[in-house]
Amino acid sequence: MTEDVEIADQVEDGGERASVSFPFDRMTVQRFRETFPRARWSDRRKAWIVPGTTARRRIDRWMAKEESRVDLYAEAMGRDAYAFEPILSPYLNVDKDGLRITTPYSRKVVDEIRQMPFARWDGEHKVWRVPFASYDDLVDHWQAIETEAQRCEPEERRKRADARKGTDEERTSRRRAAERKRRRIPLPAHDLPPLDRPIATTPYGITVVADITGELVEREEIADLYPGTADGHIWGTWRTPSLDELVQTWPSRTEPRDDERQRGWWLPTLDELRWQG
Repeated sequence: MTEDVEIADQVEDGGERASVSFPFDRMTVQRFRETFPRARWSDRRKAWIVPGTTARRRIDRWMAKEESRVDLYAEAMGRDAYAFEPILSPYLNVDKDGLRITTPYSRKVVDEIRQMPFARWDGEHKVWRVPFASYDDLVDHWQAIETEAQRCEPEERRKRADARKGTDEERTSRRRAAERKRRRIPLPAHDLPPLDRPIATTPYGITVVADITGELVEREEIADLYPGTADGHIWGTWRTPSLDELVQTWPSRTEPRDDERQRGWWLPTLDELRWQG
C-alpha cells in the first residue's frame, strides 16, 4: 500500500490539515472513516482531508496499522503455493504487486472476487488485484470466476443472443432494456424514499431517486416488468450514484425486512454497498 499512498500537509483557510489518498476499497474506507470521522473527501484533490494539528501523525499511525493487516507469512505461503501449483488461465496474471484478474464484466464475477480478503479494483489499470496472502481463497472461487468469465465473452454472448432471436424471451429483454433507458421507477405514493441519497431497489440495485414526478403508474402496462407494482404507485426518476455518494453513505445495520423488499426500495447494507462499489 505504501507506493500507492500520498500524504501531504495542507494549510487552508487558516487551519492545519493533512491529506491522504489510497486505492479504493470499501472496507478500508470504512475503517478510515471510523478512525477519522471529521475527514472529508475532496474531488479536486482526489484525496481525504483530515483537519487538526496532529493529522499527519495520526494518518501515519493509521497507515502503518493498515499495512500490517497483510500477513507477510501468508503472503510468502501464497507465493509458494502459486509457484508449486499455479492457476493457468488467460484471466489471471502476476506482476510485482501480486495477482491480477482481468475478465469480461459480470456481476457474478464481481461478487465472487469481493469475497476474497484484500481484493480490490485497480481503476487505473482496469484489473482486480488480489494479494498472494489470499491465494487459497482465490483457488476456492476460481472455478466459478473462470466459468462465468467464459460465459461472458463477446462470442458467447452473441451465440446466446442469436438463440433468443424471435422468442418471447428476446421481446421481454428488449422491453426491459427500453424501460431502463427511461430511468424511471414505480414507487408507493404513501411510502416514498429519500431523494438524492443511494438506496437499494428491487429492479435496478443501488440507485439515487432524483425526482418524484407524481404521475400515476398504469399497472397493467408494466406488470411484467415490475411485478410488485400495485395501485397507488407513482413514477420517480433515478440515476446511478457517484463513487463519492457511495463512499459517504452510511450503511443500514439491519437486513431489509420483507415489507421493505415488497415496496421496492430499502436502505442498503454494507454488503450491498460493497458489491456496488
